[in-house]
Amino acid sequence: MITFFKEMSVKEWRRNYKITGKPDFVFCKQKIAIFTDGCFWHGHDCRNLKPKANSDYWENKILRNKERDAYVTKYLSKIGWKVIRIWECELKNKNKNILLEKLKPLLDQTIKK
Repeated sequence: MITFFKEMSVKEWRRNYKITGKPDFVFCKQKIAIFTDGCFWHGHDCRNLKPKANSDYWENKILRNKERDAYVTKYLSKIGWKVIRIWECELKNKNKNILLEKLKPLLDQTIKK
């Protein structure tokens, strides 16, 4: 993401900002929180990986992560933040158009024309 932000001349992002959910990137002025979610850990179906060992544990772990993600998104939205969730697979060059579309609200506000 940092490389992408540099390419697009996006500035004023912060990391390790103290806010519910611990977003990966925060834009305070715009009240935008960006989460980059690992596909396996957060239950994205892009690779369809299902561990055979301890499958019940992993299924429950991923379910809890999804529930927490939904709670954090709802909470931050309720207090006036725009939440953008990026899947790990969307960071690949072949998915750049998906990434650009998701980041449109941020890019519209931060890129200096």
